Amino acid sequence: MTAETLAAPRSPRTPEGGVRRKGANLEKWGWIYMRASGVLLVVLIFGHLFVNLMLGEGIHGIDFAFVAGKYASPFWQWWDVTMLWLALIHGANGMRTIVNDYVTGATPRKVLVWALGIAAAFLIVLGTLVVFTFDPCLGVENSTTDWLIELCSAQ
Repeated sequence: MTAETLAAPRSPRTPEGGVRRKGANLEKWGWIYMRASGVLLVVLIFGHLFVNLMLGEGIHGIDFAFVAGKYASPFWQWWDVTMLWLALIHGANGMRTIVNDYVTGATPRKVLVWALGIAAAFLIVLGTLVVFTFDPCLGVENSTTDWLIELCSAQ
């Protein structure tokens, strides 16, 4: 009879349930990311909602000109891109955790985790492009906003 030693209960595990012996503890860093990004997202989201809904005319003031004015400022571009990146990575990491918890087969788990990563990466790239390449002068000839017509005619 051989005596086997049991790993400590909090030892890092592989997706198959074995004890991981070397390398970075990605689960720990994912856990830390979820907490840090959650706090930052609360600040970013409430700042976003306050500026968009409480200042100015509230929800009735949000139109194309409002968005164009906001995205004319690098500060708001970076604010929204940071919120986008944190939210998408936070959500994808949460979904990855759910997949790891509930999908028992190794192959379906890998396929789903890869699909989540690809979807998140695609949405991050697409959203970042939208924010940084936003052109308020597209379709300005149909606009009734005077300041937008002046801005675009000066370019």
